[in-house]
Amino acid sequence: MARVICVANQKGGVGKTTTTVNTVAALALMKKRVLLVDLDPQGNATMGCGVDKHDIELSSLEVLLGEASVAEVKKPAVENLFDVLPANGDLTVAEVELIDMDNREQQLKKALAAVANDYDYIFIDCPPSLNMLTLNALVAADGVLIPIQTEYYALEGLSSLLVTIEQIKAHANPGLSIDGIVRTMHDPRNNLATDVSAQLIEHFGDRVFRTIIPRNVRVAESPSHGLPVMLYDKSSRGAISYMALASELSRLH
Repeated sequence: MARVICVANQKGGVGKTTTTVNTVAALALMKKRVLLVDLDPQGNATMGCGVDKHDIELSSLEVLLGEASVAEVKKPAVENLFDVLPANGDLTVAEVELIDMDNREQQLKKALAAVANDYDYIFIDCPPSLNMLTLNALVAADGVLIPIQTEYYALEGLSSLLVTIEQIKAHANPGLSIDGIVRTMHDPRNNLATDVSAQLIEHFGDRVFRTIIPRNVRVAESPSHGLPVMLYDKSSRGAISYMALASELSRLH
């Protein structure tokens, strides 16, 4: 039975999609069976896995609306490393389409249940806002992975996300837990980054992953090639860090 992990942060630009794609790829290289669900209308995770978002007939939209199954829509990622449930701009209509549906926040959970035995992990890349897409992801998930850039406003965005998670636990998904907080785009030469990192550990203790993802040119370049960083440059600091994060995550469950 797959562990469903939602990668979420209401603040944009924190390395959420990058963390999703590269953690999924790292787990797949560790011989885990993984599905990446792209729930962001920007479709960046789809493109970062080597799937052209402009060249798909069906997307996660049809899955959410119950018009197609995960098995019908999923695509193989680059080198058949893992599977991707792709997304593109069509997903922007999901909010409107879901409003009139019964159990609208349960749609993704229901769809993923059909393939739960086919994977070890299912990762969901969320949009950087709390909308019906993110709500579906949090209701479907067993755990939440929270990427945080070590900068001044990071803690402010985190507190609102934690309130949301508690509300969803109370009303829709009592089994939801925080799998961990991962520090991204970290520059150890920056005193503020070091201070924020220390504050996170002070507040959240062992819920902060030991692995820190550094600022790394190779990580930034790899999506434009449609590749996870470990296929683009496996010896880069970014690739090594994401392999370490995947290893740390796999030991949790």
